[in-house]
Amino acid sequence: MIKVPNASRRDSSPAEMTRAALVRAALKLFGRQGFDGTSTREIAAEARANIGSIAYHFGGKEGLRAAAADYIVDTIQTVAGQAIGAPQPSSDSEAGDPEAARAQLFAALERMVAFIVARPEAGEIVQFVLRELSHPTAALDRIYDGVFEPTHRRLCLIWEQATGEAAESEATRLTVFTLIGQVVYFRIGREAVMRRMGWREIGDAEAAKVVAVVTSNLGAILAARKDPRP
Repeated sequence: MIKVPNASRRDSSPAEMTRAALVRAALKLFGRQGFDGTSTREIAAEARANIGSIAYHFGGKEGLRAAAADYIVDTIQTVAGQAIGAPQPSSDSEAGDPEAARAQLFAALERMVAFIVARPEAGEIVQFVLRELSHPTAALDRIYDGVFEPTHRRLCLIWEQATGEAAESEATRLTVFTLIGQVVYFRIGREAVMRRMGWREIGDAEAAKVVAVVTSNLGAILAARKDPRP
């Protein structure tokens, strides 16, 4: 996987900072204009870099798209890992504490809202992913294998711990998709939400209101379940 250095680090070399700037520029422009609609010249200008640095660091435009996908994977893995931890074998779920698992689900939703809804950079990530979902390429494979599948599977395991319902059942997988989907909507439908709610922005205060609703929804779903285990 292509690692994207943090350009804000004091020990980052000029080459690393240029590399990071190109990835962020590509992420923004590919999401906004599409891969075919974005030229390497535009990316270099956005990153304030020499156009030749794209070929030097990534081998070309396609390599830069792969690097942008890996940036998304690294970013979301960090966010998700703080709330739900690393994937565990399914057998481990049998010994889980239901109350702790429920608390983990609430924490995961809160962190999703804090990042997806409130963080400005999440908009660029979501736009890029939506483009890939509409016209799948190898970049989507990287994102699916690195983020979508393992994160969804991990949440399904936590759901099993919380409710006793099988992690890989169709119902559990669909339920987890609905939990994620309600949060993502507040990003992809951001303009409609702000207009309907009379908000000028969705900052921390507005995100807190979204958290209250989505966690209330989760609470209602959990209340309708009874763990069949003794």
